[in-house]
Amino acid sequence: METFAPLLYLVSSVLFILALRGLSHPESSRQGLNFGISGMAIAIITTLMTPAIASFGLIIAGIVIGGVIGAVTAVKIKMTALPQLVAAFHSLVGLAAVCVAVAAFHNPQAYGIGTPGDIHLSSLIEMSLGVAIGAVTFTGSIIAWGKLQGVISGKPLTFTGQHMFNACLGIALVALVLLICMTESTTLFWGIIVISLILGVTLIIPIGGADMPVIVSMLNSYSGWAAAGIGFTLQNPLLIITGALVGASGAILSYIMCKGMNRSFLSVILGGFGGEQSTAVAATMGDKAAKIGSAEDAAFIMKNAARVIIVPGYGMAVAQAQHVLREMADVLKSHGVDVRYAIHPVAGRMPGHMNVLLAEANVPYDEVFELEDINRDFAQADVAYVIGANDITNPAAKNDSSSPIYGMPVLDVEKAKTVLFVKRSMGSGYAGIDNPLFFGDNTLMLLGDAKKMTEDIVKAIEA
Repeated sequence: METFAPLLYLVSSVLFILALRGLSHPESSRQGLNFGISGMAIAIITTLMTPAIASFGLIIAGIVIGGVIGAVTAVKIKMTALPQLVAAFHSLVGLAAVCVAVAAFHNPQAYGIGTPGDIHLSSLIEMSLGVAIGAVTFTGSIIAWGKLQGVISGKPLTFTGQHMFNACLGIALVALVLLICMTESTTLFWGIIVISLILGVTLIIPIGGADMPVIVSMLNSYSGWAAAGIGFTLQNPLLIITGALVGASGAILSYIMCKGMNRSFLSVILGGFGGEQSTAVAATMGDKAAKIGSAEDAAFIMKNAARVIIVPGYGMAVAQAQHVLREMADVLKSHGVDVRYAIHPVAGRMPGHMNVLLAEANVPYDEVFELEDINRDFAQADVAYVIGANDITNPAAKNDSSSPIYGMPVLDVEKAKTVLFVKRSMGSGYAGIDNPLFFGDNTLMLLGDAKKMTEDIVKAIEA
């Protein structure tokens, strides 16, 4: 098996690359997932069959325990909690990197990287970087999970001297890595872990909810680089390749999302979104009052429309309204209405969140369009049905230079003849910013649970 292991690892690597390619589009995502599963199965079996595995007892126990936990979680997890689950998974990868690095540092001969006090320089560099990235990923992902779960406030939590403090931690981290390469001090090694754990918290705490999709993507990148570090320590080429693929793809996705939000990549990673301002929107803005409508009003308007564009947001996910939304679209299409979906790149709490929910409801892929492909069509739309989205439709991003989201591309829903805005209340979105669209002359607010409101609209249309 040792002879064929490199070849099988190469096959796994190719399958992982094909998986990434397949996951880049909804229509090929299922095939991509199958490629990924096949590649991982080959990788695990190949590793278990290598001569380096002396005992299967603990390995089998770990596979059984982890497999049961993973299977139960996969079955029970709600689609709305996927972002939290992804963040939690990232934390486990980071923790694994820390554990492997600690084991290798204290027992280097078992990994073939030297002896205590005489570890290869290259291995010291790899372990130091791997344990640092792993620790940052671990605590950073826990903070991200807390923000997504609502355990920690989604607003930026800042303190005086925050940037200077993080800079000092970063400088100290680099200094410790250099010193440990010269001294192999156990104290310095644990110092790297402690500082990295703190840095993971201080980097993510000040980042607001509006940037959370980028952070989930970036933590995914961190987990990949941490895995690559483990690969170097374990001298496993497949783990190095896989970690590099995840790390690079996560970084590229984060950059693309930052570009889509007109945000500086470094600004998001190092400083957060900036100070979100208000926490609620009053029923009036200046001399304007919001117009409150009913399901019957919305049904009449949409049934008599020619073109309807649906804009899903996190509120749809919370209410689990994707299935009834698909039902509403089918009913409208049966009345000759052209129905399409507009997806913003940062809608929801993780990249592709809305696409996943719509795919679960079997919404046809050819009806779902990204922002750059559909934004020009709102001007010709009779109705924009906004269900649970807020910040991604806020026109302040275009015309209020004082807004924290100024410059972020948003969906031009206000250009539709009528905007039907479904929300539980007049409260602000996750970023905590007032949305003047609520008070637009062509906006009708539909206040209530997104699923219940959409169900009532379907009934009214059919009636």
